[in-house]
Amino acid sequence: MAKREVPLRWDRKMQQRLARGEAAALGELYDRFASLVHGLAHRVLDDERAADRITRDVFAHVWEHPDAYDPRQGPLRTWVATLTHRLAVQRLRATETAALARGGPGTTEELESKVRHASVAARADYIVQSMPVPLRAALELAYFQRRDYRQTAADLGVTEDEARRRLRLGLQLLSTAREATSRDTPGAPPGYGGAA
Repeated sequence: MAKREVPLRWDRKMQQRLARGEAAALGELYDRFASLVHGLAHRVLDDERAADRITRDVFAHVWEHPDAYDPRQGPLRTWVATLTHRLAVQRLRATETAALARGGPGTTEELESKVRHASVAARADYIVQSMPVPLRAALELAYFQRRDYRQTAADLGVTEDEARRRLRLGLQLLSTAREATSRDTPGAPPGYGGAA
């Protein structure tokens, strides 16, 4: 319980500082979350310039509306990720809908499929970035470096049982990316858990 209180205390203090208009607080928040925001936006939009614009929009929104964050709903990181996802999906839909209206290729169903796919991918990225380091390290060794569980155990200096446990837990967390997105209503953030 104490571990959860420490980040939430920082989240509440950050919100209070932002509400007082402390520019330094916005700088700290940006330093902490800019790579997360940009990465999620890029994952949804697959466009560097559009991700840059979403990043600016997210931090502008946080600066202008710090009271929109409710610490009782979850961590500030989750709220920022949810906001990022919502703005990126809105932009993707607007861009793709405009392209369809101009006679571009595709259908509305293909657009929604693209949005769902981008949402699952963004949520999976968020889950990997947020999972405990031991789980992430095991997954990276197993899937990016093609190590089996025995090699993963040796590389991490843990037992084979522990390596299997970490891989299983990591995969279980990742499997929630698709499940959460399929449960969400159209247009809603994909189960990041925070209020948008």
